[in-house]
This record gives sequence, structure tokens and C-alpha cells, in this order.
Amino acid sequence: MNKFSPLKYTLIALVLALGVIYALPNLYPAQPAIQVAYTDSGKSADQSLLETVTESLKSKSINFDEVILRDNNIVAKFISIEDQLSAKTILQRALLDKAIIALNLEPSTPQWLKDIGGRPLKLGLDLSGGVHFLLEVDIESALTSRLDAQLNSYRKTFRDQKIYLNDSSSRAMTMIFEFKDSEGFSSASRILSKDNIIGINGALYDITENADRNLISVAYTEASIKEIRDYAVGQNLTTLRNRVNELGVSEPIVQRQGSSRIVVQLPGVQDPTAAKKIIGKTANLEFRLEAKQNASRLRKEEFEFKDSFRTAYLEKNIVVTGDRVTNASTGFDENGRSQVNITLDMQGGRSMQRATGPNIGRGLAVLFVEQKSKSELGNDIEGNEIIIQTSYIEKKIISLATIQANLGNSFRITGVGSPQEASELALLLRAGALAAPMKFVEERTVGPSLGKENIETGFRSVVIGFMLVVLFMTIYYGMFGIAANVALFSNLILITGIMSLLGAALSLPGIAGIVLTVGMAVDANVLIFSRIREELKTKNPQSAINDGFSRAFVTIFDANVTTLIASLVLYTIGTGPVKGFAITLSIGIVTSMFTAILVTRSIVNLVYGGKNIKELKV
Repeated sequence: MNKFSPLKYTLIALVLALGVIYALPNLYPAQPAIQVAYTDSGKSADQSLLETVTESLKSKSINFDEVILRDNNIVAKFISIEDQLSAKTILQRALLDKAIIALNLEPSTPQWLKDIGGRPLKLGLDLSGGVHFLLEVDIESALTSRLDAQLNSYRKTFRDQKIYLNDSSSRAMTMIFEFKDSEGFSSASRILSKDNIIGINGALYDITENADRNLISVAYTEASIKEIRDYAVGQNLTTLRNRVNELGVSEPIVQRQGSSRIVVQLPGVQDPTAAKKIIGKTANLEFRLEAKQNASRLRKEEFEFKDSFRTAYLEKNIVVTGDRVTNASTGFDENGRSQVNITLDMQGGRSMQRATGPNIGRGLAVLFVEQKSKSELGNDIEGNEIIIQTSYIEKKIISLATIQANLGNSFRITGVGSPQEASELALLLRAGALAAPMKFVEERTVGPSLGKENIETGFRSVVIGFMLVVLFMTIYYGMFGIAANVALFSNLILITGIMSLLGAALSLPGIAGIVLTVGMAVDANVLIFSRIREELKTKNPQSAINDGFSRAFVTIFDANVTTLIASLVLYTIGTGPVKGFAITLSIGIVTSMFTAILVTRSIVNLVYGGKNIKELKV
């Protein structure tokens, strides 16, 4: 009685061994590093940039471990944080606007562990340090932009239909049209009513007509405003995620907060300026018609091409902005040349159709609008050399192709160059569009020293809690308490190994979840030992051990499953710290059941199993 088969012992030992292996990477401390990438997102880091970084560090006698080219970025590793900070200043002055320089931490995990998927725990912002931004989407600008684009579209439609206006304007989120005669008023009314499509959320516009004055007012409905707001925030959220991912930050957080705000957290990045540059790379796109040669200078603007020094004149009126693009993919035309296939939403398709129908044979340009920062060396009031940064808006043409047919929701852009250029354009169309401007509401930097302090505090709480539990269990339960302590230690190793393997991020709430798990693991063992004591009153020791484990299992299972359900609900509906707590708690519940039921039982079986025990102390 109370014996496991050799296979069962082997399986338990194998699980514990795997836990130890995948927890090992956490014993190797992270190494201070600097990540360097070209400011131009379409340009990958190359050997030239690698040599520039290396020579700049050598010229100033900065001690570095290695400088490597990895994932389109240059990564320089250092021995100390002091060397890292000094190197950042040197590289900033050497590269200025050419590259983005960000402080980071590089894992020092041995290669053999990396080869089998071993990696250290990812740390949240509160443990690793980093930058925190709270951005607010300018919904009013999104509405105004949408309204102005729609106003220009209707002006053109009325002009094409020979409907003459006395005046047209937009104010207070309302388009106002005043017509010359009642006939034009009636025709415009029919066009506007036709466009006022009734969808899931109702009508697009609230239309007010004044027949006596031939006046029509068009305003977005509350449902339309909500749809525009949600779309603008959602599009900006997707764009920010795509751009932030270029930095390669471990476990970045980009999530919505409230109706119009977005939270961006970049753990491990200690330079808010570099982070702002990355976020500032988010851009918008504009589709504009190429201006006619005889067009007035008041109705056209000159822009440079992104990939050359050529220029072209474009109309000031915007046909469609990038927030109307729902999908973009690359392909080839009938001549084997690269092209980009574009899909617009319903509103964008109508605007494109109205603009291109009468203009077949003219050029249609894609204008890339990007917020940039310019760095220059200067001096402060004390004469010290500093880097002065100024922000500006850059607009450049990335494509100018001839309109070959009346375009609608789906069309193609030709003449984009190589397949690589076409792929880049598709990427910009999918991920580069910013539906509305954003402003920084809050900016916070969590220093590495604070993160280190949080780690030490959290680790200390786990150790103190663990030692108190070990002491109590040993004194109160004797040999059974020692078995429980071994299982408890195994539980911590398994939690660490599983979280490392899954790539889950550990935060301060996550540490709280681990501490709670320690208590739950002890509770399971206490239930088992209490049950064994009850069974000893009427049974022999071997039977008491067997029945104690068997009958306590149902209680342990029910208690842990209910807690697991609650933690899964927290993970589903929670965000940020709540999710971190739920993840560690969920993993801890599963591992604590395994260690309390199987690991503790295996140790007890090895000590007492198959022996003639006359008296048992629990």
C-alpha cells in the first residue's frame, strides 16, 4: 500500500526536471544594451550602421561586450549601466536624426537554453522600468476632417449634376448648403436622402430642410459620431501597436482606456524621447488628384517624392484619407509588374468613385504624412553642448499613378516599383494610417532603480512568506511538513518555469498572485494532513495515509477549480495589472494541485510506503 509504480515516479520527476530547466534562465541577469534602428521605418539596419556604431563607441573608449546586427536593428551590449548611458549620449550626437536610439535590457541566457526555448521571465513596467504614455485621440479633429472631406465631395457632386450653390460651409459639426433655386434644392435633397443610408446604427445624418430659403443642413447623428470615434480610436490603436512592435520591446502594452484615450507602456525603455519618436512615426495617408497644368496656385500644392528628388503638383482637396483603407495587399498586373490592391470602406469607396469617374487619365497620388523630430547640436545657457529637438510635419508622395478606370471600393495602384516597394506601400496603407491626431496627456518614466527596488521588495515578500510557512509546517507536521515544504518549493519552480516558457509578463500584482498561490498550496497539504489525522483514530497508519489523500482530493479539487474559474474571469475582463495577477494565480492553482497531490504523495510514499508502521505522527 502507498506505493507508486516506477513509471509514475518517472513522470513526476520528468515534470519537475522540465520545470527546473525552464526556470534556469531567470538565474542569468539581464545585460544593459542599446538598440539602434534607422528613423526611416522602411530602411533596415545594415553593415554601414553597424560600423558607425562600433567606431563611435571605440573612439570614445566605451567598454562594450559586443555589437551585433539582429532583426533589422543594431544591438550593442554593455557590462555596466554607466557604460550604457555614456554610449547613448555618444551615439545620439553621432547619428542625430539618422537613427532611433533606445535603452534596453538583453537576456544573457546560455545558448543551449535558448536552443530548447528557454528564456527568462518578461518583466512588466513596474519591475523592469520603462516609459508610460497616456495619449488622447482628438475626436473633434477626426469629425472635422471627415466632415470637410464629405463637404468637398458633395460640392463636386452638385457641380457635376448642374446644381448651383449660393453658399456652402461647415460649422458646429454641420454642413450647410444654400441653393440658388428650388429646383436645385429638390435635386440636392434627393441626393442627400439617397446617401443617408439606414444601417445597423440607423441613419448617417440628421438632415434639416428649409424650403423657403432653399437651405439644407446636414449633421452626423449621435450613432454616426460614436461610430467615427470608435473607428478613429481603434485604427490609432492598431497603428500604434504595429509601430511600437518595430522597436522589439519586451511585452509592450498598447491598449484603450475609456472612450478616446490610449495607454502605451514600453518596459525596459528608459529614454522617453526615443519612445516618442517611435510613437511619432505613426502617420496618415492622403489620396489626392494630380493638379492640372493650368490650375490656380491657390488650388494646388507642390510635394516631393519619398524616394527621389522629383516633385509634383497635387490638388489641395483630399479625395480619401488613409483611415478609409480596410485592407491592402501586393500582387502583379498582366505585365508582371508590381501593384498594390486596395480596399476602402463604403464611405471611402463612394468618395473615390465621385473623384475618379470624371478624371480618367489623370494622376492619383498617395501622400504620406508623417510627424517627425529634428535634432541639432546646440548649447544651453551655461555653454554646455546639448541636443535640441524640434517637431515638424513631413508630407511626401509615395505613389503617383494614372487613373485607368472609375475607381470604387476596390482598385489597384500600379507603378510602385519593385515587389519590395509594393510590399512596403501595402504595409503603410494597412498600418500607417492615423485616423485622428493624438496628444500626450501624461508622460511618466519608471527608472531601473525603482524597478529594481520593486523586484527586491516583491522577492523579499515571497521569501519571507515561504520561510514562515516552511517553519510552521516543519514544527507542526514533522516529516509530513518537510514533504509539504519540498512540494511547495517545487510549486514555485514550476510556476517560474511555465511563465518563462509561455512568455507571460511578471508584474507586482503577479508577485501578489504567487504569494497567494503559496498559501493555497499549503492549504491543500493542511487539508490532506488533517484528514490523515482523522483517519488514524480508526485505522492503521498505511490505511490512514491512503484514505487521507483519497478523501481530501475532492475538497482540494472543488476549492481550486472554483478559484481557477474566478481567475479566468479576471483574465477575460481585466486589463493590465488585473490580468497579470490572474495569469500567475491561474498557473499557480494548476501547479499547486499537482505538487500537493502528487509530489507530496510521492515523498510520503517513498518514506512510509510498504513499511510496517505501528505509530504515525502527523
